[in-house]
Amino acid sequence: MAINLKKGQKIDLTKGNPGLSKLTVGLGWDTNKYDGGSDFDLDATAFLLTKNSKVSTADDIVYYNNLKHSSGSVWSTGDNRTGEGEGDDEQIKVDLSLVPQDIDKISFAVTIHEAEARKQNFGQVSNAYIRVLDERTNSELIRYDLSEDYSIETAVVAAELYRHSGEWRFTAVGSGFEGGLQALCNNFGL
Repeated sequence: MAINLKKGQKIDLTKGNPGLSKLTVGLGWDTNKYDGGSDFDLDATAFLLTKNSKVSTADDIVYYNNLKHSSGSVWSTGDNRTGEGEGDDEQIKVDLSLVPQDIDKISFAVTIHEAEARKQNFGQVSNAYIRVLDERTNSELIRYDLSEDYSIETAVVAAELYRHSGEWRFTAVGSGFEGGLQALCNNFGL
């Protein structure tokens, strides 16, 4: 049974799940009906961060233009450009056993592609969530529903996996940014 978290809550992931290594991080959302004339294209991104909460290189960002980290530890299953249908709109796979030792944290974010040009923001998005599944059993371990009222943000850091005393933990973040993917890249050191 999945544990539902609220913003700011932290939970141990691997200590309570011995042998857990392969995860699926699913992100989903719906767009509100509005008369903007453009489709929404939301994108999931993973930032592999060092101790100073920065990426070392552009390769440490896994997203639609870089689907797999060079270590093989984190990869995207692809870009869903419409968000149509039930379930996860995009997924990122993580093999914790392959995450390089210099990576302390993996931040998961969602951005709106071309948000400024399309006059879109997360105030027009509803039912957004992030969840973590054990890939061995396909069972949902953790879920965080992003229920904040974003009005101008075009990017949201949904959650983070991070190392703590030799184990992996999960934090529900829900932090919004203006400026889309570029703002997140700036925040994480690029």
